[in-house]
Amino acid sequence: MDNSSSVTEFLLLGFSSLGELQLVLFAVFLCLYLIILSGNMTIISVIFLDRSLHTPMYFFLGILSTSEIFYTIVILPKMLINLLSVLRAISFLSCATQMFFFLGFAVTNCLLLGVMGYDRYAAICQPLHYPILMSWRVCGQLAATCIVSGFLISLVGTSLVFILPFCGSNKVNHYFCDISPVIRLACADTYINELVIFICGVLVLVVPLIFICISYGFIVRTILRIPSAEGKRKAFSTCASHLIVVIVHYGCASFVYLRPSSKYTSGKDRLVTVTYTIITPLLNPMVYSLRNKDVQLAIRKVIGKTGFYPKAL
Repeated sequence: MDNSSSVTEFLLLGFSSLGELQLVLFAVFLCLYLIILSGNMTIISVIFLDRSLHTPMYFFLGILSTSEIFYTIVILPKMLINLLSVLRAISFLSCATQMFFFLGFAVTNCLLLGVMGYDRYAAICQPLHYPILMSWRVCGQLAATCIVSGFLISLVGTSLVFILPFCGSNKVNHYFCDISPVIRLACADTYINELVIFICGVLVLVVPLIFICISYGFIVRTILRIPSAEGKRKAFSTCASHLIVVIVHYGCASFVYLRPSSKYTSGKDRLVTVTYTIITPLLNPMVYSLRNKDVQLAIRKVIGKTGFYPKAL
């Protein structure tokens, strides 16, 4: 890549236009980052320690939380450093590495949400066959497929960006190396590269989303057939948390990635990107801990065993 490019580093402009407000953003983002780490680590620890949560649904939730942690580690520490720095340089190789891991974990999350939708379909619509449909062997294969596929797609997307020559401006109008703001700096025709990236985006975002919608169509039909109101409530409560995360994650990601790079608008995109790089990883543990009684009970049991929580509760 060095032989085909005169650019050896990029400058991440990020929120530099906000002046002294960057200190406020640093404090806010640092607090959110710590909450994301502690929240997702709590979910992972509780799922690991409480045997009642050793089910396929929480297995995938644990993997999703792990992915969310690494997803934010790729982006937020560098962003926090840049908020306090005058020089916001990132090397060519570091930029490519950041994009690769960001896209890898992002695509993995999308695929995991699709698999979690299938898990809810199997549990509610095929309860008698559920132990077979979602055996531990199947769960492991599905999780491995999501991770491997995520990073293979990421490798394709990152390669399509960084095989281009960069010989002009090196100012990335974003707070990390995302596809659109970086590819706009290339001094070559990017049409084919963008087209392939767009097709990959459709496969990653639209196909799993359609699959989730179809799964929930069957789920809703099954729930409506349940005679008791309490049964309907219980069945829907197991899906509500997943639906909230799906809507926020897919909605924001689709806005940014399912459109041509020429439509890129730095200010609006930064705001939406903050939503799915910070709010979604924050939303995941909050939604599952606040709305899910099984997780709440497990947290109380685990904390109670360590002596930090009143046993009467």
